[in-house]
Amino acid sequence: MTGIMQMFVGSKPAAAGGPSTVEYLVVAGGGGGAGDDGGGGGAGGLRYGSSFAVSAGATYTVTVGSGGTRGTYDNATAGGNSEFGSISATGGGAGHRGGTAPSRSNGGSGGGGGYNSGSGGSGNAGGYSPQEGYNGGNAGSYTNGGGGGGATAVGQAGQGGTDAGVGGAGREWPSGSGTYYGGGGGGGSRDAGGAGGIGGGGNGGTNSRVPGTAGTANTGGGGGGQGDVQVSPPYGYNGGSGVVIIRYVDSFAAATSTTGSPTITVSGGYRTYKWTGSGSITF
Repeated sequence: MTGIMQMFVGSKPAAAGGPSTVEYLVVAGGGGGAGDDGGGGGAGGLRYGSSFAVSAGATYTVTVGSGGTRGTYDNATAGGNSEFGSISATGGGAGHRGGTAPSRSNGGSGGGGGYNSGSGGSGNAGGYSPQEGYNGGNAGSYTNGGGGGGATAVGQAGQGGTDAGVGGAGREWPSGSGTYYGGGGGGGSRDAGGAGGIGGGGNGGTNSRVPGTAGTANTGGGGGGQGDVQVSPPYGYNGGSGVVIIRYVDSFAAATSTTGSPTITVSGGYRTYKWTGSGSITF
């Protein structure tokens, strides 16, 4: 009996194997904002969940979408898609200037409408449930763009002849962390640009030479729109790039390999991998 007990004295328990499921956040790139009283860019689509199944020895590809580019008038571009394994999020729609929203204004969240009652783009382009994002706001009359849609709310419409629309709000992840992703860009205006939505949305600018801002990198925030004389030609602002984050309880073993240089942290009972560029993970 004593000999058996001595076999275990000072020995370490066997390391736990890898996880069978992981939590995930997949955020696409935000859309670029439009110029000349243009709409804010829509936030990148945001997908999240608590039980994505993974297998030992399997490799899962990670793609991080780029932010959309700013537009002079109506040529801003949509953000790029992001992916983790089979989970895909759609790039945010571009802000625009004019009447009917062009197809590139639809996306994970819709871009805001601009100048003279332009319509906002549609969100949730992937048709997911829960939805990945919301519609962009319509412009007001003539001089105030609508806000881009966000991960949890529609972009605000331009307000009469004065203020541009505020970008839609993003989502907090993890819950209780105080960190938000997927805010829509604020609209541009000749009077008062709209604020970007919480979660990296860029602020809209005005033609009194108050500049707007780009969407924040690695949040999927939409770019702000712009009033008509901030620059010549009157550009909006770029959308923010996306991000992919996974985590699982830290009693499970670390991944056997990663590519793309994710930031790896072990804190609060979780092992977390965060990609700001494309790569992969093998469990």
